Amino acid sequence: MKYLFLILIVSLSIRGNSQSINLIKEPLKFSNHKQMKTPLTHFLTESKWNELFPNRYGHGARSLKTNVIDFYSFKSFVEASKYFPDFLSGNAVTQKRELAAFLANVSQETSGGWAEAPGGYFKWGLYFVEEMEDSTKNMYADYTKLKYMPIPGKSYFGRGPKQLSWNYNYGQFSEAWYGTKDTLLIHPEFLAKDPVLSFASAIWFWMTSQFPKPSCHDIMSGNWKPTANDRLKGRVPGFGATVNVINGGVECGTGHELEKTSYRYKYYQYFCKYFNVSPGENIDCNNQKPFGQ
Repeated sequence: MKYLFLILIVSLSIRGNSQSINLIKEPLKFSNHKQMKTPLTHFLTESKWNELFPNRYGHGARSLKTNVIDFYSFKSFVEASKYFPDFLSGNAVTQKRELAAFLANVSQETSGGWAEAPGGYFKWGLYFVEEMEDSTKNMYADYTKLKYMPIPGKSYFGRGPKQLSWNYNYGQFSEAWYGTKDTLLIHPEFLAKDPVLSFASAIWFWMTSQFPKPSCHDIMSGNWKPTANDRLKGRVPGFGATVNVINGGVECGTGHELEKTSYRYKYYQYFCKYFNVSPGENIDCNNQKPFGQ
């Protein structure tokens, strides 16, 4: 009986470990994404993409001078989106609003526009791949995040469409993409070299909740239900809450509209008009306290 009992324990242990292994998500890089479809191509084509982003990095007249690849190509965006099958889920109105919200935020994060820019301010999204601020002044290295400790000499400033910043974001995305936090903690510059990886980092951030913040996707798709405290602090569903997730500590809860934040709202309305959909309610975060407060 003693041996039978031991055999039973070992068997249950192996079975339990097997179940745990099955629950581990496969790294995105190795998922069979090419067979997946994305609603993105229902709303955009390469020609429309070129119309919306004529001055993007490596495209158009600028590419003749810089001799770089079309980093933010529509092809790269489509390929990256296939790794995230829930991106742009819901009915057509919800999908259009989410796409408009995503494009509005990445456009402002990477904008090279100014008030009198040729073609207008909104034609200058996706202009930058790397943050323009001097990276030696801010390496975005948070040493209190022990699980994702910065590598000495590496800078985690903004890169890619979302301008992914901070070592803990690089580490978390690296885990999701490669299955290990180390790759992008050691090589954060990869986000400025691989277009699909770069777009994937933006979509990953958009799709991933980080407590106490919901994901931007859940906000725009209607999955996020504000708590009583959220509503008390003015945090309600709508485009404004996505701005709160991305940069609430700087741009939200001031009681008035900051100039740079106003462009996010205007970008959102611009893309909603392009996709022929109403922007919905609560498009600003002026009176929303940042998440966590």
